[in-house]
Amino acid sequence: MNFSEYFDWQSLMDWFMASGIRILGIFVLTIIALPVVRFIINRLFGTALGIRLDSEMKKRADTLSSLVKNIVQVVILGIALIMILKELGIDIGPILAAAGIVGLAIGFGSQNLVRDIITGFFILLEDQIRVGDVVNIEGKGGLVERVTLRLTVLRDLNGNVHYIPNGFIGAVTNMTKEFSYYIFDVGVAYRENTDDVIKLLKEVDEEIRGLEEYKSEIIEPLEILGVDKFADSAVIIKARMKTKPIKQWFVGRKFNAMMKKKFDENNVEIPFPHMTVYMGQDKDGSAPPVNVMMQGKAGKE
Repeated sequence: MNFSEYFDWQSLMDWFMASGIRILGIFVLTIIALPVVRFIINRLFGTALGIRLDSEMKKRADTLSSLVKNIVQVVILGIALIMILKELGIDIGPILAAAGIVGLAIGFGSQNLVRDIITGFFILLEDQIRVGDVVNIEGKGGLVERVTLRLTVLRDLNGNVHYIPNGFIGAVTNMTKEFSYYIFDVGVAYRENTDDVIKLLKEVDEEIRGLEEYKSEIIEPLEILGVDKFADSAVIIKARMKTKPIKQWFVGRKFNAMMKKKFDENNVEIPFPHMTVYMGQDKDGSAPPVNVMMQGKAGKE
């Protein structure tokens, strides 16, 4: 079979030398541009958000740079596709017009999607949520792994991943914004002197702030708020410690362990629930008799 009868090789070569090389160039430039743009955006956000990129700035930089990278990549791919279609001789005018009409129809039919995007835009603009924060949204709590214009992705302590559309986000509780507090509700027996207990708590605070691993994570010394309430079997002393974001649980667990040890050394009772039985009195001031019966197995001789 003579393929020259079916193909105009000269025309094909002319097209390849003109449009074909340009299409190949567009493809190569696109492949090169994507990683370069990602690198530039990372550097720009790192510089623009502060010379000293601390943990808070890094969270904001990671969140915004991820969003911008996604948008820029879509734009680059879209431009490359349009240029390639043009080189192939396809009239892109009707395609763009049809895409606009389809996009408008989708917009009217996908109000939830539009709401998600608008809400996500304001969440990012107001810096409510950043990658690396620990938040509680709509009853779901966890570490923020990803934030886009459409949804927020959380991973909880059990490793479960929650995908929350931004349009459904109402109140957001961010537990790691700029700084955090660990709250202590210290219960001691009613017989204990609360002033002595508070003194021991301050000693524990001094000790933990002297530990190399923990002192850099604590922003301020322990704040003793005082006797908070009288529970059924304990007096509750409330205190709190200010730490760096997301470090409150790390510091708080160590403080609790050291506090337990300190209380044991000083014979401070951390009570378990118990009940005092009051038998009452007669009108003449005497108490009614109490019959106590004890049963048990006799020991072996």
